[in-house]
Amino acid sequence: MMKKEAREGRALPFAIEFEGKFVGQLTVGGLWGGSSRGAFFGYWIDESVAGRGLMTTCVEMAADYCFNTMLLHRIEINVRPENAASCAVAVKAGFTQESYRPRYLHIDGDWRDHIGFVKFRDTPNEENVEYQEK
Repeated sequence: MMKKEAREGRALPFAIEFEGKFVGQLTVGGLWGGSSRGAFFGYWIDESVAGRGLMTTCVEMAADYCFNTMLLHRIEINVRPENAASCAVAVKAGFTQESYRPRYLHIDGDWRDHIGFVKFRDTPNEENVEYQEK
């Protein structure tokens, strides 16, 4: 499905390699144009390299590409509230908490709450705020 979405211009899947080894993925998905021009990011990283700032750098690089090359206006990241590390990645990469989304995505057999983070093309990093756990 990922290859099909990429071929049709609705997703950009990026493999993350560290020291010659595949260690994660960042996907720019839900690409839409028109008057909204946005996308969402989804990401994961192998725990053997977690905590080194690698994913934050990847999110920053992907956001830079989306804003400056693709000219997107808005990027969203939705993270489960119990995933503090992924929430921290979003905040460190300059995303701001926008929403709390009850029962947002169906994961592991149930509807799971998510925290919605957002970054706009014209939003400076200084406006970033820490997320609030519910």
